[in-house]
Amino acid sequence: MTGITILRQSATIGGLQDQGTPARPLSQPPCRLSGIDVELAGAGENKSGIWQCEPGRFERQLANAEVMHIIAGACTFTPTGGEALQIRAGDTLFFPAHTTGEWHVHETLRKVFVVMA
Repeated sequence: MTGITILRQSATIGGLQDQGTPARPLSQPPCRLSGIDVELAGAGENKSGIWQCEPGRFERQLANAEVMHIIAGACTFTPTGGEALQIRAGDTLFFPAHTTGEWHVHETLRKVFVVMA
């Protein structure tokens, strides 16, 4: 057994689990979140998986560093005190720890992520 997990066609895979709404929504009704968490042996406390967000706005409050690859959708992220960044499918982002700002999801966004512990 290799322990390798394959999520085939992750941009369109079904079976994502409801994860509620953002802790700090900036739009009403709040956008809905869903995802698949993937256990990865040897990753320690790091978390990984697929995450999806429907259109809307919310405040990013994750204190951890994060790497993400956008596999579907489009959004704008505006870091606190910074310029708006246009993000779309095919982009890879590296968020330093304690990055705050505002997400504005224009088209349902889906990403593969690794959140550092």
